[in-house]
Amino acid sequence: MLPLCHPFGVSGRNLALSLHLTSATLLRVSAEGMAVALVLTVQARTGDAAQAGFLQTAVTLPYVLSGPVIGHVLDRTARPRRVAVGLAVGYAAATALLMAVAGRTPLLLALAVALVIGCTEPIVVAVTGLLPRFVPADRLPRAYGLESASYDIAGIAGPGLAAFLATAVGGGYAGAAIVASALLGLLALPLLPLSGPAADPPGPSRHGALDVLTGGLPILVHNRVLRGLTTTTTLAWVGWGGIPVTAVLLAQDIGAAPDWGGRLLVAMALGALAGSLLAARLLTARHAEAVMLLGLLGLALSLAALAFAPSVGWAAAGFAVAGFMEGPVFAATLILRQRESPADRLGQVNTTAGSLKIGGSAIGAALTGALAGTLGADGLVLGIAGIQTGAVALGWLMLRPGKKPR
Repeated sequence: MLPLCHPFGVSGRNLALSLHLTSATLLRVSAEGMAVALVLTVQARTGDAAQAGFLQTAVTLPYVLSGPVIGHVLDRTARPRRVAVGLAVGYAAATALLMAVAGRTPLLLALAVALVIGCTEPIVVAVTGLLPRFVPADRLPRAYGLESASYDIAGIAGPGLAAFLATAVGGGYAGAAIVASALLGLLALPLLPLSGPAADPPGPSRHGALDVLTGGLPILVHNRVLRGLTTTTTLAWVGWGGIPVTAVLLAQDIGAAPDWGGRLLVAMALGALAGSLLAARLLTARHAEAVMLLGLLGLALSLAALAFAPSVGWAAAGFAVAGFMEGPVFAATLILRQRESPADRLGQVNTTAGSLKIGGSAIGAALTGALAGTLGADGLVLGIAGIQTGAVALGWLMLRPGKKPR
């Protein structure tokens, strides 16, 4: 059983990890609740939620470039805490401003603020690359399992808090929850005992603007394990991007109200949290490749079974099992990135690979929207399961489990 002295099961023997998880989770709760809060806020103020879609796009687009840049800076700076705090302050301030102006001012002004969020939000992912600086090597697998759980908790709490406030005091105040979460996350961040890089980074001449933006890609391409891992997870997330829409359609097909789609996603998030906590206890770096592939295979089988769910209760159970299978996949992904990346490029590898997954998810969401009318809910879940299975087969060929990394 995990110790109960901290919500993540972290004992007082590693206060730095406890502070990190607290700060990172609160910042991620804010980031995960952003889309829901924007929709509810704009809908309440204008009666038309369409504007929220443009704002969310403006938040997401800069991530492709800002993510690798932030990862690069954190990898190389001698004062990572100062950079992390500065970016987190920028993110919290821009989020508060967007929630204040969305639906009340011209769209162009709100879009400009949303772009600022997109330029600073990757810090909530980039801080993962700092874990090896204050967590001993033998405890990193457990730390990455807890880090994965952090994302799962945020995925549940962020949208939930926004929706709760909208119900309690009105949609116009839904953003207050995610702003408060971001501000609370800032309180612990300055206390982290972060040091600079373990070794002096290469000279500036080797890191021009293009290298800063693409520096993580050569590592992802040239390292056999990272190449296989990134290809596998990016393809898997093409399918993952279609799950939210599919959940709503599946609930309707079974005969439940459309809002049951949201409950199915909560069931999946709870399952993922349970899987991540189990990974924190049992996962080791030696078995990370196998856990990642087997988790995706389990996810595929669970999703395929949803096409035959006779009731919404069975569907909720299937989503929970699917989430339980996915939880260890992310923990194993973090372990493999840390194990295979150069110490001075881990942050950039994390953010670059994360950007690729976000891009894959966006493609999957678009494909789901285009094919929903043709395939229906059952066809969509089987298609998503097929993508996961294809990702596992491709990963098996590229990673060759059992073969020692070069």
